[in-house]
Amino acid sequence: MTELRVLYHDLVRFETELWTAIDARLRANCDMQLTWFEIMQLLRHREGQRVHDVAREFVITVGGASKVIDRIEAAGLCRRVPNPNDRRSTLIVLTAAGKARVDETAPVFEDELARRFSAILGSAELDRMAAGLRLLRSASDTDDRSKIV
Repeated sequence: MTELRVLYHDLVRFETELWTAIDARLRANCDMQLTWFEIMQLLRHREGQRVHDVAREFVITVGGASKVIDRIEAAGLCRRVPNPNDRRSTLIVLTAAGKARVDETAPVFEDELARRFSAILGSAELDRMAAGLRLLRSASDTDDRSKIV
């Protein structure tokens, strides 16, 4: 039986190593940091997110999400537009340049993921790993929500 402390250590260290490797490759090949790419990729696939939505998706603070979005906006890769359903908020959309950058960067991201996962694990192992992580995250979400109420 795996010790939970060892599993925790391996999982956290792997996540850190994975993030660092992908970030380094995106910076070297695409002049794009992984933090920006993650948010821009979300906006590419789910246009019109609020800062709050981005923060919730990535389990970060609203202030942290807003700061990253400010930088992406300053680079001309996204912009804020009025929210037609709520005048008090804005929606973040990618500019044409932002969409192009995500589309150019995505193959490098996908290749690095394949190199670090698919080249090592078979599809059945990947499916089990994904299912286990979804289950753990789902249980964590439920636990977190029950503490708020």
